Amino acid sequence: MEENAVQLVQALQDAGHIAYFAGGCVRDQLRGVSPKDYDIATSATPDQVLEIFPRSDSIGAHFGVILVKQKGHAYEIATFREDGAYSDGRRPDEVRFSDPENDAKRRDFTVNGMFFDPVAEQLIDFVGGREDLATGTLRAIGEPRLRFEEDYLRMLRAIRFATVLDYEIESETWNSLREEAPSIQQISPERIREELDRIWLHPNRIRGFDLLVASGLMQEILPEILDLQGVEQPPQWHPEGDVFVHTRLMLSLLPDEVSLPLVLSVLFHDIGKPATFMMDEKENRIRFNGHDKVGAEMAESILHRLRYSNAVIDATVSGVANHMRFIDVKQMRTSTLKRFMDRPEFPDEMELHRVDCLGSNGNLSNYEFLEAKKEEFAAEPLVPPPLVTGRDLIDRKLKPSPEFKTILQCAQDLQLEGELKTREEALAWLDNALSEKRADSGDSS
Repeated sequence: MEENAVQLVQALQDAGHIAYFAGGCVRDQLRGVSPKDYDIATSATPDQVLEIFPRSDSIGAHFGVILVKQKGHAYEIATFREDGAYSDGRRPDEVRFSDPENDAKRRDFTVNGMFFDPVAEQLIDFVGGREDLATGTLRAIGEPRLRFEEDYLRMLRAIRFATVLDYEIESETWNSLREEAPSIQQISPERIREELDRIWLHPNRIRGFDLLVASGLMQEILPEILDLQGVEQPPQWHPEGDVFVHTRLMLSLLPDEVSLPLVLSVLFHDIGKPATFMMDEKENRIRFNGHDKVGAEMAESILHRLRYSNAVIDATVSGVANHMRFIDVKQMRTSTLKRFMDRPEFPDEMELHRVDCLGSNGNLSNYEFLEAKKEEFAAEPLVPPPLVTGRDLIDRKLKPSPEFKTILQCAQDLQLEGELKTREEALAWLDNALSEKRADSGDSS
């Protein structure tokens, strides 16, 4: 991919234009990290780029961006520009083609504002990015308040870069971010969600969580999380502290590689506790009756607000709704347990339960019980194809009705319990059950 990108730069330079690698790929190369993609900035206008690469696509004509495909990879080639006023806090009202220095100065953070000439092997740094890279500093280019006012999403990008790079946000940049935090409301939920997801999926997610809280952005985006602060819990079950402390601790205990619904279910699993808090005076203990159901409804509302896909919403809500069921797994009938474990959401819910335990009283007995059951049940499918089907009922002159579900459920329960092992045994059971039913009803037919 890098070799192809160098060839593109070489072609632009051979045609008499300035051309450099730009932005994140330069930052990552200097950090010794392989870039995920290569962006190119050039003095060539879009029309001139299309003359050199005629089979390319104009994906952002207003911003002078051409998409060039080279040997299976896509590269954005953008003309050096400077931006006009940002009246909507998102996009410039106009852009003017410019030179490398002005192009660098209109970018967001110094570590993202450097260029690199891969042909001459020369770094071009107009904004002090290399020094900030060396000290692990995230600094807005120019006046931070103006950079954020140009696109308020840059506030969330600052949190994301500080999380992913593990950098410190420079004080003036941080102060401006905190002052402007309420303006994140002007950004679309979809753009906010994309930045949050990058934070949640990174191994350093707990730093992102803390920065979101400290900056004021959490209050603007997910105020329900801050409502967990000060909500006390029964100390015998939660010696770690209030619901907010518990949730944050769980987040810190997750493994590096996680699914998005798992992180979201950790964040929202106790979101219903503030609304259900009550003191049981008779037993002198705190209770949160029904917080799982209330939390599932709240989580669904929050995720719709942020425009998540139905798949993510369904999986997350399942985790929130089911997290209290793990208390009862040792008392479940085998058939119920197998169905519980057979659901596609179960692996994430198991991990949610694990960190829920470790983030509170540390009792992993139910988790260990389920791990043992996974081994015990591993020899065959948890829920195999049913031995009795609706066709068997029709063949026995029964008409389709709600009773079908009851009979088939009972047959499958016995199959999952191991009481019916073969189809012959199942059909014999069915015939006997139907015979007893007819006898009870006085039907001798």
